[in-house]
Formats: sequence, structure tokens, C-alpha cells
Amino acid sequence: MSAVLGVNAVFHDPAAALVVDGEVVAAAEEERFTRRKHGHDNLPFAAWELPTQSAAWCLARAGLSPEDLDAVAYSYDPGLCPPYTSVVDDGWEGLRTLYAERAPLFLRTALPGLDPGSVRYVPHHLAHAASAALAAPYPSSSVLVLDGRGETASHLAGRCVDGDLDVLAAQQLPHSLGLLYEELTEHFGFRRSSDEYKVMALASYGQPRWIKEFRELVRPTGDGGFTVEPVEWGSFSKPGEWDADLAATVQLRLEEVLLDLVSWLHGQTGDTALTMAGGVALNCVANAKIAAEGPFEQVWVQPAAGDSGTALGAAMHVAHALGDPVAPMRTAALGRSWTDDELEAWLQTAGVPYDRPRDIAEEVAECLAHDGIVAWFQGRAEYGPRALGHRSLLAHPGFEKNLERMNDVKGREQFRPVAPMVLLERAHEIFTGTVPSPYMLFTHAVAPDWRGRIPVVTHVDGSARIQTVDRREEPLVARVLEGFARRTGLPVVVNTSLNTAGRPIVDDPRDALECFGSGPVDLLALGPFAVRRSRWP
Repeated sequence: MSAVLGVNAVFHDPAAALVVDGEVVAAAEEERFTRRKHGHDNLPFAAWELPTQSAAWCLARAGLSPEDLDAVAYSYDPGLCPPYTSVVDDGWEGLRTLYAERAPLFLRTALPGLDPGSVRYVPHHLAHAASAALAAPYPSSSVLVLDGRGETASHLAGRCVDGDLDVLAAQQLPHSLGLLYEELTEHFGFRRSSDEYKVMALASYGQPRWIKEFRELVRPTGDGGFTVEPVEWGSFSKPGEWDADLAATVQLRLEEVLLDLVSWLHGQTGDTALTMAGGVALNCVANAKIAAEGPFEQVWVQPAAGDSGTALGAAMHVAHALGDPVAPMRTAALGRSWTDDELEAWLQTAGVPYDRPRDIAEEVAECLAHDGIVAWFQGRAEYGPRALGHRSLLAHPGFEKNLERMNDVKGREQFRPVAPMVLLERAHEIFTGTVPSPYMLFTHAVAPDWRGRIPVVTHVDGSARIQTVDRREEPLVARVLEGFARRTGLPVVVNTSLNTAGRPIVDDPRDALECFGSGPVDLLALGPFAVRRSRWP
């Protein structure tokens, strides 16, 4: 049995994950500690920056020191990269490769006592694939990975049986569906490798006016791969202009090509289950299309599907290689937490008035029923980009003005939707689509007779990106939903991440207090304690 620390650092979203005796013990993104969105920029110059704080916390969580590790799994293999004669080669990609080659020495400095010989390189897309297939609740599955890029490819299709992966196809660069979406994100003036979800949201407002042109530019090749021709974005819209029709066109073409890829993969494997990871797998609209129209009976997406999840996948892959029976991922709540005493100490240090209600779930349900906005801070922080009921902003879904109100609180664009939480057993009454959906990675159609009742969480196209809440797994959140339903008749609550625009999701109690103090939020539920706006200094 072994202890394996997974590390992602080379592109963006540096993160660490710890697998001990085949069980996922801890995982966290570095941004949650440094408060720097995405950890560092996606530049070769930043590839040396390691997730030092998240790695140290993972070890502390398990009571381990660097000397106790059997291996460190680094989710990039510089040995697969093209050779370079100078670090300035190919837009400084030689520098990125050099930094990856030096990673064992960097890690020894970051984690004193670590044996640099324990560092193992795991190819980027293999780490993504392992984060899906080994974390999923299936002994075997087809695996699809799509992102911007890895060492030399942008895609992997394969089959995983009992932890062993057979690669069936891999698309070589420069062809990349992820980079195509990133380029459009940048063309609109959004942050590349960060704001692609804004393009996905914008697409719902448009029509795919240029689909004929993009069917020529982006084509599946019939062998599990695809080609992406260079796009002159300025011929479709002005730089910096939010063109919903162009967003809708690229979104539709992405969905069409993904359906072709999954159909090809199913033809090779005949599996019933598809597992997915990579940044493109965070496109919940495309995921829903694959689940509804693709050939697989089950579609499972790893909740930290972006690059942060490669830390988990690398650790799982190496743990399997060392002979450990690797257990599926049971929850995304793998980050930091605090005891009630520790939370109260934070409140006392901050000098803010607070109380301890008899039942914090009922207190929150009452506030929400009276149209209050609640900052909800409970248990272990989520791993991945979605707030799943541990670091959330909650609100009433029935008052249309609350969409604008929530976007104002967060300081973000008004075309952005917010998501609903719903009790698992009642989801089928209101939503059509993949259920259960605990990680908010699929869109669902809202039943016509419910759209007027929950307008805040119904997007312009009649869809919603739902989170189903299983009372066995999330009993406290379920009690909030039950209390709210009892008061309002609505078994749905608005759930969006507890942060403001450009900032990482809140992680520790100080973050929560700062976020609460900076915006018009009515109640902060910090563990069992309540801090009320009416009593705020």
C-alpha cells in the first residue's frame, strides 16, 4: 500500500491531490490558498510555479511528511515534448519543457525532505483519463479526454478496464477543439483558459448563423480524430464584440463533432459507460447533448475535469501502477474544513456580532423564504470549479429580479445564468435530463409549467444546470431545501459560487467574512453560526 501525491503545475490551475492506500484523502487547487484566480497564467514563464500550499495542506491533512511519500505524480511528461535547442523555441515552449524537466528539484525545494527520485511523470492526457475512468463508479468504461493541449496532442479516446487504459485514438496538435473555444473566448475580450463558460452562456442567446462555414473549418476525420482549420475570427465579428450568433455557431459545431467522436468510440468498445475529463468536459451543454443523443447509457464527468483534476488523475494512475486497488471518487468535498470551535474563534477575532441558532438549516430556509441572500460556508471545500453546497451563495428562485441581483452581488455580466439546487427525489418533476447530477455538469430542460415558478434559474433557452442533492450524502443542504419547500412550495434554491468576479471561490473563514462584508448579502451561515447583515458594523 502506498501514499501518492499528485501535482498539476505546467499549464494553469495548479493543484495537489493525495491518494493513500488507493483512497482519495484530499485535493485542492492552489488558487484557494493564494487567492489568485487559476493559480497562475497559462504561460511557459509560469510553469515553474508549484502548488506548494495545497500540496503541504494535503500532506498535513493525512498526517504525512514528504519523506512518507512513495511517489509524487507530476501530470506532464517532458519526455514526450519535441526536442528544443533553445528555451525560446516555439513561443518559449522550450522553457515550459525545461521547467517540467526540473520539476523534481523544484518539488524537493517546495517540500523539504522529499526524494526527487520519487517523482514520476504522467502524460497530461493520461492523467486526465485516469481522473475520469479511475474516479468513476464503473469497473470499465470508454474514456474521452478533450482540452486545449497536452504535450503534443489535444484529445485522447480509449478504454479503461480495471484501471488499465488502452489508448484508441489521440489527435495531434495543432488541431484542438479546446484551443478553438479558447480563441473565441479571447476574441470576445474574455480571459482565455478561464472564461470559456461565458461563451457557453452567451451562445444560448444566439443562432448558429455561420454553421455552414464552421462545418468546413472543423471536421471529424472518421477515425476518432478531427481537424480544425485556422479561423479568421475578424471575418465573423469585431474583436471584443460579444456576438451571440458566433458563440452559438461554435457551440453547435463543438456538440456535433463531440457526438461524432463518442459514436466512433462506442463503435470501438461497445461499452455502456462513457467517462470524460479535460477542459472541454466542463461544457455542460455539450455534455447534456452527449448524454441525450449519444450511444452510451451512462455518461460520467469528473467534477474537477479541467487541469486541476490532472493532479488527482496522476496520483490515481501511479497508485494503480504501484498495485493499490484504487477506489472511486465518492465526493468532490475534498478540501479544507474547520471545527465549530475554530469557526467561532474566527468570528471572535473578527469582532463581528453572531449567534448560534438552534438549527442553521431552518434559519437559512427562513431567510431565503423572505427573499434574503445567504452566504453558505459548510464542511470541506469543493474540488473543482463548481460550488456544490459547501461554498455557495443561495437565493430564492421565484423572483425574477434575483438574477440581476445575484449577478450584481458577484459583479459579473448580466447574461450569465445561475444554477438551481434541487432535492434528488423531486428533480424529475421539474427537470428533464441526466439524474442524478450531483456535480452540476449537465444542462436540463425546465418543465414548461415550472419556468414561470423558478425564473431565476431558467436560462433564456429554457434550460438549467442543476445540482441534485441526495439527502444521504448532503443531509444539511437537503434540510435547507426541505425547509424552503415547506415555506414556499418550491423544492429548488438558487446556488452559485461564493465569490465575486475575478476571485477564486471562498475557501477559509476569513475569505467568507471578507466576501460577506463586501456585498449586499443578508446572512452568512458559517458552520452552525449566523452573521446577519442587520447587525453588521
